[in-house]
Amino acid sequence: MDIQFNYEYREDELAGLSLGELAQFVLEHEKCPANTEVSISFVDNQRIAALNEEYRGIVGPTDVLSFECDGVEDDAGFSAINMEGDSVYELGDIIIAPDVAESQCAEYGNTFIQELSLLLTHGLLHLCGYDHMTDDEAEVMEAREKALLSEWFKVEFDR
Repeated sequence: MDIQFNYEYREDELAGLSLGELAQFVLEHEKCPANTEVSISFVDNQRIAALNEEYRGIVGPTDVLSFECDGVEDDAGFSAINMEGDSVYELGDIIIAPDVAESQCAEYGNTFIQELSLLLTHGLLHLCGYDHMTDDEAEVMEAREKALLSEWFKVEFDR
C-alpha cells in the first residue's frame, strides 16, 4: 500500500507520529487491495475552511474531509476490483485540520494523538464506503471506528 503524507501545516510535530502505521492497519483490516494508494494532508484552519465551503457548502473549518477517487461501486467491495498488472487503486484523499483536532480534545476527552487517530480512521472509513448520513449508518461506522481504534491502541501499547 502506498500511503502518502503531505504536511502543509505542523509538520515538525506530526511527522513523527505513527499515523502511517495506523493508516496501513486500517486499510489492511478493511481488506483494501495491496495496490491501494491514499493521500493524507494536514492543513491549517483557513485551508480546510475553504475546502469545506467549496465542496460541502458549509462555512468554517471542519476537522476532516475525505475525497473518494476510484471508489467501491458495488456490494462485492474490494474483492471486485481488478488487481491485474501494475495498476494503482486510488482510494482517495483525506484532509485533516490539526488545530480543529486539538480544540476538540477537551470536548471529547481525547489526547491529541487519540483525536488525530480517530479523524484519520474516520476519513479512511469514508473512503472505504462507510457513511453516517442516517442513524443506522452512523451506528455502524462508529462501531467500526471504535473496534479498529481499540485494537490499534492495544497493539501500540504492546509495542
